[in-house]
Amino acid sequence: MPATTAVRKPRPASLSLHDGNATQTRERILDATFRRLVADGYAALSVREIAKDAGVNHALINYHFRSKDQLVIDVLDAVNQRLLARQASMYDGDEGFAQKWASARRFYQDDLASGFVRLQAELWAASLSNPGLREKFLPRLLAWKKLVLGAVREALAAYEATGAKLPPPFTAEVIACWISEFWLGMEFADLLGVKEESLAHGAALDAVQWLLQSLDAKLAEPIAPARRPRSRA
Repeated sequence: MPATTAVRKPRPASLSLHDGNATQTRERILDATFRRLVADGYAALSVREIAKDAGVNHALINYHFRSKDQLVIDVLDAVNQRLLARQASMYDGDEGFAQKWASARRFYQDDLASGFVRLQAELWAASLSNPGLREKFLPRLLAWKKLVLGAVREALAAYEATGAKLPPPFTAEVIACWISEFWLGMEFADLLGVKEESLAHGAALDAVQWLLQSLDAKLAEPIAPARRPRSRA
């Protein structure tokens, strides 16, 4: 048989990261993946369906993200970084503690409506049987918990500045654990549609609101001047 000369096929322009459309392609894939995760869940996630929704060849998904797990983590990061920045900015603001808590509650309702809460729950559930995904997912969850802890520490510092002090068992870490774990439990109940729990959740959130309003009121009180000791002359 005559010898043949191998011809190297040029890489399609659409697969080049240096292509001016690469960023737009990546964004379309992330957006389509987010919508599929929210609508169908992680278990039913199909790379081919994502490619169809994004209007790209499915080979591009492997090119940009390498694996399905990396794709969903990048989707989480794309949304999570923006939301964490939003919360960090809110906590650093000049509003009172009660107003910050009210803002956090509004943020939660927005995230529930947008599908982000569903996305996070899907990845949490998938992480139980997928060690590789769990390794990537947990740091994102812990970053949010760290943000909550920082906010609690700030509130406790303000409380102690008034001269009051909580007994040793009630540390910032303990209170932050109560808040974050309550919030995660509330998310799952809301996603499952346990409507009878919504009143209890609302009452619990209102109770924290009342405590923070009390703290804000205490911080607004003028500091009484120290009494001078009477002379015994």
